[in-house]
Amino acid sequence: MVELVSRDAPDALCLQELPLWALSQLEEWSGMTAASAVAKRTWVPRWLGGILQRHDPKRFRSGVTGQANAILLAPTLVLLERRTAAISERGRERRICHAVRLEGVVIGNVHASNEFKRPDVPRSELKRAHELVESMASAGEARVLAGDFNLRDPDLPGPNIDHIVVAGIDHGPLEVWPDERRLHNGAVLSDHAPVEMRIG
Repeated sequence: MVELVSRDAPDALCLQELPLWALSQLEEWSGMTAASAVAKRTWVPRWLGGILQRHDPKRFRSGVTGQANAILLAPTLVLLERRTAAISERGRERRICHAVRLEGVVIGNVHASNEFKRPDVPRSELKRAHELVESMASAGEARVLAGDFNLRDPDLPGPNIDHIVVAGIDHGPLEVWPDERRLHNGAVLSDHAPVEMRIG
């Protein structure tokens, strides 16, 4: 999946729900610079989690492999700052937003809680994610928040739950990859269609 989404040399990729064993491979797979943040730790060593998941991916999921988010950046971009903030309420599954500041832009990457019966939960998490991005931006800098919002809302750009919202810079429409664009050996990669947007 990482090789596919990085094939056309994007400036930035925001990835969610990565198993911890995959973090050390991201730069090799993509040819990009990786900044990652762990959302869910596990007692299982990363290498063992990888072996177990490859053996039985339906059985060995994030409880064994852990979970992280990552922002991949084109090698020409200079990472000036990075921060991570827990955005979920105490007592709930830990959700994070992590953000990077580049010259003129802050990019936040988020994976909000899956609470479709209580949309106030992801909304409050997204508010905290927005606050992190805004706190890192200097006056006049662009701000981007992307990821799995777990929220369907007509005011958001995506037709499903994955979104990219932008402030402070011109941008094109959000585009959703059709299934045929993410086919590999006859299988559709990921249960989420990638979304992308041209900025600037």
